[in-house]
Amino acid sequence: MDALISAGRAIIRSPSIAKPSWSSGKHKKLPENWTDTRETLLEGMAFQLRYLGVTLVEEPKGEELSAAAVKRIVATAKASGRKLQKVTLKVSPRGIMLYDSASDQLIENISIYRISYCTADKMHDKVFAYIAQSQHNETLECHAFLCTKKKMAQAVTLTVAQAFRVAFEFWQAAKEEGTPRYFVNKEGTLCLVDLHTRQVMDIPVCLLPHS
Repeated sequence: MDALISAGRAIIRSPSIAKPSWSSGKHKKLPENWTDTRETLLEGMAFQLRYLGVTLVEEPKGEELSAAAVKRIVATAKASGRKLQKVTLKVSPRGIMLYDSASDQLIENISIYRISYCTADKMHDKVFAYIAQSQHNETLECHAFLCTKKKMAQAVTLTVAQAFRVAFEFWQAAKEEGTPRYFVNKEGTLCLVDLHTRQVMDIPVCLLPHS
């Protein structure tokens, strides 16, 4: 878990991709300062993508590691000849929620602290990918998605990185103020509440200040 948190902090420190201006298909055009707007993220930002697939990885982060994983996923998807599943990927400081676009059924809900790396792949520039710890075991998985264009892949990557920053700010503020805002939900996950916005997010135990 320490390696996962270290990788997450690397997302915060990583250099940003050049901010493009774009309109994203069915979605509203994003404001110029969208990466600085907390309210947009708190509501959750949705992207219409196609799911390429998943593969296991050995490390929680790394450009070469993720590029190799994406290459494997793309090759497998092409070889299968199957039609890619249309999905809606919703990003917020709580994490990523993945829905089937046709049925609107929830496929997966990934807590923000499980995500250790996200990227707009350089070779396959319409592909967005993230690495996260499996919710069922301790393995690390790389999930890849095909976007309609390169700018969309960059948009999703920037959105996930910014969501991590906002989540980290919540935790940092609570730690500095020393205000008890922690509780355990019915699933047994430790959570943090922003008392101003009432936003709730999952946090890893290892990030809590020790008494």
